[in-house]
Amino acid sequence: MPPVPGVRLLPVWFVIITVADESLGEMYTSMMSVKQAMLSERQLIGSLRTYIDHETQRLEDIKRFYSKVSAFHNGMYNELATALANPLVAFTLIKRLQSEWPNLVYSYEAEENLQALRVGYKQLESSLPKLEDLQGAAQGLMRLQDVYALQVEGLVRGHFQRVSNGNTVDIYKPPVSTPLSGDDCFLVGKVAYDVEDYYHSVQWLEEAVRLFRGMSWSPEHEGTLEDALDHLAFSHFKAGNISSALSLSLELLRRDPSNKRVLQNVEKYEKLLVARPSLSSGSVLKRPSSTYLRTRNAYERLCQTQGSQPKLYENPSLFCDYFTNGSPGLLLQPMKRELVSLQPYVVLFHDFVTAAEAQNIRDCALPGLRRSVVASGVNQTTVDYRISKSAWLKDSAHPTIIKVDQRITLLTGLNVQLPYGEHLQVVNYGIGGHYEPHFDHATSTSSPLYRLSSGNRMATFMIYLSSVEAGGSTAFIYANFSVPVVENSALFWWNLHRNGQGNGDTLHAGCPVLIGDKWVANKWVHEYGQEFQRRCSPDPEE
Repeated sequence: MPPVPGVRLLPVWFVIITVADESLGEMYTSMMSVKQAMLSERQLIGSLRTYIDHETQRLEDIKRFYSKVSAFHNGMYNELATALANPLVAFTLIKRLQSEWPNLVYSYEAEENLQALRVGYKQLESSLPKLEDLQGAAQGLMRLQDVYALQVEGLVRGHFQRVSNGNTVDIYKPPVSTPLSGDDCFLVGKVAYDVEDYYHSVQWLEEAVRLFRGMSWSPEHEGTLEDALDHLAFSHFKAGNISSALSLSLELLRRDPSNKRVLQNVEKYEKLLVARPSLSSGSVLKRPSSTYLRTRNAYERLCQTQGSQPKLYENPSLFCDYFTNGSPGLLLQPMKRELVSLQPYVVLFHDFVTAAEAQNIRDCALPGLRRSVVASGVNQTTVDYRISKSAWLKDSAHPTIIKVDQRITLLTGLNVQLPYGEHLQVVNYGIGGHYEPHFDHATSTSSPLYRLSSGNRMATFMIYLSSVEAGGSTAFIYANFSVPVVENSALFWWNLHRNGQGNGDTLHAGCPVLIGDKWVANKWVHEYGQEFQRRCSPDPEE
């Protein structure tokens, strides 16, 4: 809600000084990278254990010295003059004051212990998460909150819950979970605050304030109750809730009476409420707009079902069978085929790869994983609407890749060798990893997909290389169905009509991974080289 003309509010400026780093912090875009971070923290725990042991021994020595000196003074309290007449007592007193106390006070042992801990940290620092990773992980939590309609209060307690028909229901109960601290919530809220996303900052900062009120500050925390109150007050103002902004600012002012900026804001909030009393009632928080706004409702609904392919008994045109495609190579071991959709034509091949083959592909891809990109004009770029890492594997990378290519050809009859088929792309999704609604085929003649000089992407063959506990479905937006992650299975669909035009019904998305480590492998087949495998139809419109 806009402020009264002439009234200027003072925002919170929260400055973080960072050292420039040429490396890109993209750990949050791949769960494998997050797992590697866990190994790094285990090494840090070892360094911290050593530091604690050394510091404990140092403090024990200090306690021993304290006890010795205290015992001496307690014993000499009533006989001070007599004690000092003893040259041995006088000598030990002088020695303590001239030598032992300085040795204790100016000891380098504490600094050496701390330096050793810092050296251990420095050795791992290049492999640790960057600021971008923290921000990306926070955005991942907010993405899961939105797409799956999760309650922030539940997430803070470590629960994945949403409200359905007025009741709070569990979406998924993870076997391992952890509650969030006030500082955790503050950092998520601040990430939203910094991009002026007050819809999310209000919700997360309210939890931060609630938790900070019930706990004392810890040295590992970045935020404080005062920080959270300050950011939450301004977030409420920007969201149009002046009454809450004033109340929080007054609480902050009681804790920090000398804060002139907050005092000025209080005065201005009070003027706003006098000029426009309607602002005291607050306003409904509104989600920020999105690049996929036109399909957001359908996209999120399909993701929330976590797999909603039509039941076979509801549509007699859909079926399951053992499929050979007339190929001698499949006669003895036909593939289990499930026809998921007729328009667009989507098939799920169950047990397309073995668990060992899936592991081989993941292992081959791991060293080459890099942040996934999308076509942007004639170039390719990283974007927030695709959070994952990917690697491209040639058929020479492992014998399994050759077997997979041969199996795809047997099932589809398509020529998948370069330049008619792209290399196998292996993808690992990150925290809240997703790929918003998109087409696999090019929608512009300037697309880099045409660099192979083999036409557009005719078909997609997507292999699920892992299972996930929750989320991660493939949602076909306009066709109104989604397919859950089925480990070792593969989805196949035609991106183009027989006349070469793109099929608009193939608009699809990779739903955010709620719980789990999602791996997929994509094989894209182009138009050229398929002239006798998928012939044109007599109907030019088909």
